[in-house]
Amino acid sequence: MKNIKHLFYLLNPSDFIVTVFYSILTLLNIIFYSRIPYANLLILANIFLFLFISCVAYFDDDDDENITIWTHFHRWYIVPLIFLSFKEVYIMLKPIRPVDFDYILIQIDRFLLGGDPTHFLHQISNPVLTEVLQLAYATFFFLPIMLGIELLIKKQTNEFYFATFLVLYGFFLSYIGYLIVPAIGPRFTLHNFSTINQDLPGLFFTKYLRDYVNAGESIPKGTLNPANFVQRDVFPSGHTQMTLIIMYLSVKLNVKLKPFFLIVGTLLIFSTVYLWYHYVIDVIGGVIFMIFTVWSGYYIYNWWQLKRGKNEFRYKKFN
Repeated sequence: MKNIKHLFYLLNPSDFIVTVFYSILTLLNIIFYSRIPYANLLILANIFLFLFISCVAYFDDDDDENITIWTHFHRWYIVPLIFLSFKEVYIMLKPIRPVDFDYILIQIDRFLLGGDPTHFLHQISNPVLTEVLQLAYATFFFLPIMLGIELLIKKQTNEFYFATFLVLYGFFLSYIGYLIVPAIGPRFTLHNFSTINQDLPGLFFTKYLRDYVNAGESIPKGTLNPANFVQRDVFPSGHTQMTLIIMYLSVKLNVKLKPFFLIVGTLLIFSTVYLWYHYVIDVIGGVIFMIFTVWSGYYIYNWWQLKRGKNEFRYKKFN
């Protein structure tokens, strides 16, 4: 038992939050085993992930002067994991949460703003603006990677591990939000998804970037019923939540890419509604989730570092 406890405390805060989140997913797969397709494979994959994380944590000696292949695995395995987690939630969500809540989100927007924001913004749309905003929207998954690379280049490893934890924790919280409030968004409910390239055209890259986003959201190209396939990932707006976290970290850590993150991040958040991906209430939800992520993230990170005897690597709360 003592050895198992010692091994558990080898996990860094990111490993710990992965373990907690995947324990929740595994429990849901067990509870709803008869409803979830491939539940047995998902459970086995999750067990394999637990073993993989344990091995990586065990062989990475936590020495910044001794960088090994295990160190690289330990630092970057979360990049594909974020996407794989997104897909596991996708497989699980509809069987256990079959009702979409778009009608509630639409009513909230109309109560707050007196109408549908995507229709309001469509009045100012033009191909140049659409192109710029679609480009900004497509940078979403690259922003955390760029932040992490700069921190490692500057040898700010403590800051890197804290930023990694906060980003990972934020993604997982947004996935829990999708499980609680599944919805597909205004491009399906308030607009015609099949004619979006004609109704909201860009210039050169918009169509291809939309195809890239659609593929990431599990929409088969050319399908006649895309709303049946798309991921229920509207509330909260993960794009808003995670972009705000990156913007926050770039300011507090004073990274060189800070101007880029602030400018592109602002455009990206605006694009979520302009491009018909989200309702305004989703953006508000993203802001609330971001605040909760940052506030609670400090406590969880420092609590776990203290538990594993890494008091000198606890992260000081920003003023």
